[in-house]
Amino acid sequence: MATTNDLKNGMTLDLDGQLWNVVEFQHVKPGKGPAFVRTKLKNVLSGKVVEKTFNAGVKVEVAILEKREMQYLYRDATGYVFMDNTTYDQISIFEETVGESSNYLLENMEVIVAIHEGNPLYVELPPSVPLKITYTEPGLQGDRSSAGSKPATVETGITIQVPLFIKQDEVVLVDTRTGDYLGRAN
Repeated sequence: MATTNDLKNGMTLDLDGQLWNVVEFQHVKPGKGPAFVRTKLKNVLSGKVVEKTFNAGVKVEVAILEKREMQYLYRDATGYVFMDNTTYDQISIFEETVGESSNYLLENMEVIVAIHEGNPLYVELPPSVPLKITYTEPGLQGDRSSAGSKPATVETGITIQVPLFIKQDEVVLVDTRTGDYLGRAN
């Protein structure tokens, strides 16, 4: 249990049985009336963002999230299988929980899995991942009608926009948060 004065960005709160991450907060002390805390909260499961105002000093329930380093092994009929790097226990995580992260998952990739009361909540990927381009059209010299980019399919199956000079079978860095091309991988 903590008070609203203890809030920090990234902290996870348990409000009315739902888990919310603190995206941002601001302590406000108006000239007239009591102080309050204005927050922006993101639902851990649905991703919905809401703004909520608390009176200063009000007690809030802090959820204890356990973040474990895990290695992605493979996908089967029940979901995605990850192995804990310290205990070597394997857990299967449903496709809905993995969500958009599946677009960037490669076998043996190291990720962080957030767990609350034994239930996996989400998979946290590295900021960027190297992905091999499996198909892209050859770029034509002087073709600038598409602002210098073209679609390319990467080994996980998603399509990203890359510059015209990128060829098939090259490895590129992709931002896991936005899906943007970041550059060639070394």
